Amino acid sequence: MIDLRSDTLTRPTEAMRAAMASAEVGDDVYAEDPTVNALEDRVAELFGHEAALFTPTGSLANVLAVRSLVGAGQEVLCESSAHIARAELGAHGAITGLTMRTWTHPRGQVDLAAIEHLFAPDMGPFFVATAAVSVECTHNFAGGAVLPIDDLTSLRAWADGVGTRLHMDGARIWNAHVATGTPLTEYGAIADVMAVCLSKGLGAPVGSLMIGGRDAIAEARVWRKRLGGGMRQVGILAAAGLHALDHHVERLAEDHEHARLLAEACGVDPDTVDTNIVVVERDDAGRFVAAAAEEGVRVAPVGPRAVRLVTHLDVSAEDARRAAAVLRRVAATPAG
Repeated sequence: MIDLRSDTLTRPTEAMRAAMASAEVGDDVYAEDPTVNALEDRVAELFGHEAALFTPTGSLANVLAVRSLVGAGQEVLCESSAHIARAELGAHGAITGLTMRTWTHPRGQVDLAAIEHLFAPDMGPFFVATAAVSVECTHNFAGGAVLPIDDLTSLRAWADGVGTRLHMDGARIWNAHVATGTPLTEYGAIADVMAVCLSKGLGAPVGSLMIGGRDAIAEARVWRKRLGGGMRQVGILAAAGLHALDHHVERLAEDHEHARLLAEACGVDPDTVDTNIVVVERDDAGRFVAAAAEEGVRVAPVGPRAVRLVTHLDVSAEDARRAAAVLRRVAATPAG
């Protein structure tokens, strides 16, 4: 079975397992796990920030990051299909008490005119004030779309001008970096706080990080514990992240190439596929998923008329070719 449902499905390589087995560990709640500390320092430096905090999930990293900017009764603006709005089960409102308003873009992009229209300065006890804007790069439900750095830079300049702050959901920022050649520090310069993931394209079994200023990370460490996310000898997992940073970043280009091959097989213009995610619009999405599974290819519905394919570390070039042949047949079969 070739599994294209998500890049979260990757399994640790033997070399990664060896790194995990030999990791030096300590108690991370006391900030005494040397491998975790090394990972946090390295990731913070990669993005040009002061500090980072290791978390078990990307959703927790996002909750901690957004909460550091947006308090109860304030709002964050984001694109309507952003992960923080669509796929984190309402955690931000449930935990922080914030609200969200959204703009809509078919490719999940920055729409500065729409953001300017939505933005609400503090106007006293009559309106909800905008505390932050959140962007997602790459954008999951927009098919792994990259947000151009020029658009992000313009957003940063506008935010500075009006005195609001920026959060970046960079779960797959590594894919954007490899696809465009944009330095990680340039992405880091856009955001006051970020969340980045190790357990998607980089192939680690667990782990994300919140990145930001030293004070924001110190406060997030308290909130991580408060929410049950304090971990102990977690250097075993951090070692997987360090191994991934050493060995699995540049190879993301292979996943992007495989995704374009799958897109073409499904009748999607490969030039619209920026990274490792392909969204196929199908009126018969349920039939498409079931028919592909019958022929040994798992894909995932992401709506009543949309199917998502995601390439990753465990999908070889031969797997991609085999999957493309299956999907081409399935796509050519009329609905009903």
